[in-house]
Amino acid sequence: MRTLPVILDVDTGVDDALALLFAVKHPAIDIRAITCVAGNAPLGQVVDNTLRVLDAVDAPLIPVAAGASRPLLAPARSASHVHGENGLGGIELPATRRKPEGVGAVELMRRTLMGSDERITLVALAPQTNLALLLRTYPEVTDRIERIVFMGGSAGVGNATAVAEFNVWHDPEAASIVLSSGVPIFMYGLDVFTQVSVPQDAAAALAAGNDPLGRVVGSLLGNRIALSEDESLVYTGLIGDAGAVCALVEPDALVVEKRPVRVELSGYGRGQTIVDRRRYSGEDRLHGGIGDWTVIDIALDVDASRYADLFLETLDLAG
Repeated sequence: MRTLPVILDVDTGVDDALALLFAVKHPAIDIRAITCVAGNAPLGQVVDNTLRVLDAVDAPLIPVAAGASRPLLAPARSASHVHGENGLGGIELPATRRKPEGVGAVELMRRTLMGSDERITLVALAPQTNLALLLRTYPEVTDRIERIVFMGGSAGVGNATAVAEFNVWHDPEAASIVLSSGVPIFMYGLDVFTQVSVPQDAAAALAAGNDPLGRVVGSLLGNRIALSEDESLVYTGLIGDAGAVCALVEPDALVVEKRPVRVELSGYGRGQTIVDRRRYSGEDRLHGGIGDWTVIDIALDVDASRYADLFLETLDLAG
């Protein structure tokens, strides 16, 4: 089986943890490095979570490096109301003896890309601050990148705001830089992110079972979040960022379109990925002033049960 070399860029909260577990276990994915950025949790917590999750899946010694502790322009902030104070929904994984690399995320990405005999896919499951810094600091690496697959954005509604998805909203300038880099890009946004889930009874059975990895997965899937104004906690069972990694190995489960996209950088729409899905030209195209757009591949629909099954089967947890 041909393996796909990847660098994972993460802000390890609950769904990044699920993505890491899947990526380590899938035989077609060759993780060359993991870089960390602040997002779901502060940077130090993200690094610690990442190392502990690698222990939980008995991963080989994969280089892990710390990156940006805040967005390019905005102050540091995290999504503790979704991922809990420790970023893993309060789940306490055992302490780890793994250590991060002595170099930063940008340098680790540069070394890994330039030292590879084949092009590498960058998989961004977090705000894209590290990627933007890499592309601006070392533009020569673009020739060594196969493509960038990012979990973020939306062709419809948002979650951080009514129109903006969290990862892009957290650092819209970074996302805009990545979009304009000239590297082929694939967007796995909220349109598909919110569809792939594991039933509550299956997650509960895993959490209560005898398999150590199953207990971790079941507990992560069981993390409850507030989706309404009254802050009531609900079960979602979403595999979240893991779906973007599923897209690497079974892309035919997605409906994908090439569409022009731009990132809004001001006003209430700041952080919105505006996706032009029109079939015909509008007044903006006819009379100019359409701004900067990049045509990318966008996942708009998904065979949700297929990805949920793929996730559990890859982790040897299918019932």
